[in-house]
This record gives sequence, C-alpha cells and structure tokens, in this order.
Amino acid sequence: MPELPEVETVRRTLLPVVGARIDTVWTSGKPLRLGQRVPVAGLRALRGRRLVDVRRLGKYLLVDTDGPRALLVHLGMSGRLRVQPASSPRPPHTHVALGLDRGRELRFSDPRRFGQFDLADRGDPRAHPALAGMGPDPVAEQLTGAHLYATSRGRTTALKLFVLDQAVVAGVGNIYASEALWQCQLAPTLPAGRLTAAAADALAASIDAVFAAALTHGGTSLRDFVDADGAEGENADYLVVYGRDGTPCPRCQRTIRRTVLGGRATFHCATCQRRR
Repeated sequence: MPELPEVETVRRTLLPVVGARIDTVWTSGKPLRLGQRVPVAGLRALRGRRLVDVRRLGKYLLVDTDGPRALLVHLGMSGRLRVQPASSPRPPHTHVALGLDRGRELRFSDPRRFGQFDLADRGDPRAHPALAGMGPDPVAEQLTGAHLYATSRGRTTALKLFVLDQAVVAGVGNIYASEALWQCQLAPTLPAGRLTAAAADALAASIDAVFAAALTHGGTSLRDFVDADGAEGENADYLVVYGRDGTPCPRCQRTIRRTVLGGRATFHCATCQRRR
C-alpha cells in the first residue's frame, strides 16, 4: 500500500493540474473500498469548478476546488491517480475520469478496488470520517518524540503496530515502520509502553529520516505504485531491511529476519534491535 512518501510524490506530480477546470465526469459505477460508491452526483456538481490546490494528509490526497468541496482520494493497495490526454485509452480498471480543459483527464484506476474516491469539506477536511482522529503528519507537521512518548504510555501493543496506528502517526505503513525501527535500533515487538523518552526522540527522528530519503528517491515502487506522470519510484533500491530477509544486516552483518506481526511481514535484525 502506498505510504506517505508515495502519496506525497503523487501530490507533487499532480501540481500542474492546479488551475484546470472540470468539464466532464465519468465513473465506472463499481464500488470501491468496503462497497463504497463514488459520489457521482457530488462530482457532477463540480463541473465548471477549477482545481486550486493539491494537499495531502497522511495517506490521503485532497484536491481542492474553488468551491466548498475537495476531492478526497486514497490509493488503497493498487490505486493510481494520473493526468493523461483525454484522447488516450483509459487504463483498465479506471473508476473515475474527470475531463479537464486543455484536453486532459484526471483518472483514478484501481484493479483491487481497495481505494477511495470521495468528497470532503475543503475548509475542514478532518471532519470527514476517514480523517477524523488522525495523528500528526510527519511532513506537513512536526512529529516529536514527546508526542510518541505521551501517546505510548500504558500501551501494551507491539511498538511496530503502535507506529502503524494512524491515530498515532499519519502516513506510516509497513515498509517505513520496519525501516525506521531498524534505524533507531528498536525491536518491533517491544511493548510500546516501555518506550523511553530518549528512544521516542530517536524514533521520531528515524521516521523523519526514512521519509526524507524516500521522497528524495520518488517513493518505493514494489508492485503498483507510480506517480501522476506514470514514473516509478526508486527507493526500493535503498531499503535497508524491508524485503531483505536472509541478507546481512548492514550494521552488524548478522542476518535480517522476516517475521509476522499483527498479520504483516516484519523485517528486522534481532542483534541490533534488541528489546529495550
């Protein structure tokens, strides 16, 4: 699933649509995440509106119009949001196509249909149920160790699952949780409530660092991810532990292990990342 760096990369490559006018609306009529339908009537009401900004909150994109509404998009597991010539064939599994002026279409495709394409209040997007209660965004806002330390008090859940909780940190997913925990040498199975203030500071700094590196490389493309121009990210070449099971740890040369935690593959070094 695309995480914060991938969604931020899409946001940046979507910025050229700012100023475009929505002329036409097409939808496939098929439901997306959890059977949710695309709000066809709401989208049609946007015809004639212009796109004025592209924002992001966690793993969600917000495309603001010059009216009170914004497009709310989650890429799910396999979603792509691209701007393409209206004259070109729509990709398979396209579910929304907004015809823009100058012969362009903003197209949302999603083979697995775990994504979301909805509308939100432009002035108060966090009022949308999908965004309510979301934690700080490490790129748009400052993520501090103090926040992680305070939020972890009394929590018995494994530290990796704690970091994956979008109410704790918005935008962290499986790839970058493994990478950040390796960088700050914390065990993914450590009970979150045992996180010290110093370790919380180190974890916040590690999350910032792995996100910054991933953004430099255009995100991580493991299967489906491409940016709005169709380009794949290159960060997979720079991952240290994710997907590297059986290879030597770059820090201590012991073997990287793959385990399952909370139903998700977890990659770590049992020597470097001792429970502490």
